[in-house]
Amino acid sequence: MTVPTTSVPHVLAALAGLPFAKGHGTGNDFVLVADPDGALHLGEAEAAALCDRHQGLGADGLIRAIRSRRLPEGEAVLAEEPGAEWFMDYRNADGSLSEMCGNGVRVFVAFLLDAGLVELAPGEVLPIGTRAGVKRVERREDGFAVDMGPWTFIHPDRAAAEASDATVTAVGLDVARAGLSVSMGNPHTVVALAEPSELAGLGLHTAPLVDPMPPHGTNVEFVVPSDPLVAAGVGSITMRVHERGVGETQSCGTGACAAAVAIRYWAGAGAPDRWAVGVPGGAVGVSFVPGPDGREHVELSGPAVIVAHGTLG
Repeated sequence: MTVPTTSVPHVLAALAGLPFAKGHGTGNDFVLVADPDGALHLGEAEAAALCDRHQGLGADGLIRAIRSRRLPEGEAVLAEEPGAEWFMDYRNADGSLSEMCGNGVRVFVAFLLDAGLVELAPGEVLPIGTRAGVKRVERREDGFAVDMGPWTFIHPDRAAAEASDATVTAVGLDVARAGLSVSMGNPHTVVALAEPSELAGLGLHTAPLVDPMPPHGTNVEFVVPSDPLVAAGVGSITMRVHERGVGETQSCGTGACAAAVAIRYWAGAGAPDRWAVGVPGGAVGVSFVPGPDGREHVELSGPAVIVAHGTLG
């Protein structure tokens, strides 16, 4: 939803005294709130007001740290993984619920550590509940790595037959381009561009038009492969993204994974399993690894930083 500008101060006034933190993963930024027992009402209006970049705190999304047992979605997570004590309750900047955010889950774990809610030494793994299931986050010396689970094509028959399943129209492109839709627990449509100038010329303040649109909307990634595509066994791509419910963001973790899935698929046999993905806010790593369920999983790695703490006044 969009909160009218005149309503933002009133919504925030009702949240006066709320402690919060601000964090980001490669420029994808979040307001984070600890609510272990689910005592706070942080719905669509509250999330949209907090994330408002003019009259609120400003962020790409709101993350609430709540114990899994306090949410129906969390109860389902605990049935899968009893050790997933904490649930990442995530809303986009417009207040809408989102299944998952790859940058957000790294920042979420950094927040839990910063707030003293968990202990996690380098090399240890923490299971986290999300609306896309359990995500296992490993702390590393230079950040965090997340097992994002298996990837799937949203339209597998068309992907196999045509290597694309949608057309995408965007401001700055002369004609509609072919796209490939990938699910990382949330939906993505990936478009390959030939030149960095095409990427730079996109107007992503306006949502791209995707036909057909996945049932719950989609994030759209525009990707330029590097030349050469592979160096020292690592593939390299650069991307920009328009996130549903947010607009253009500095980075999108699940989007980086989806972009690597699509480019690797298009590259064909012999394409590497390790990828470096450049985004406006920095760089993340994407790796394809065998999963414990026998399926191929995607691992996302990168930094997470808590930059500020405050109390809403």
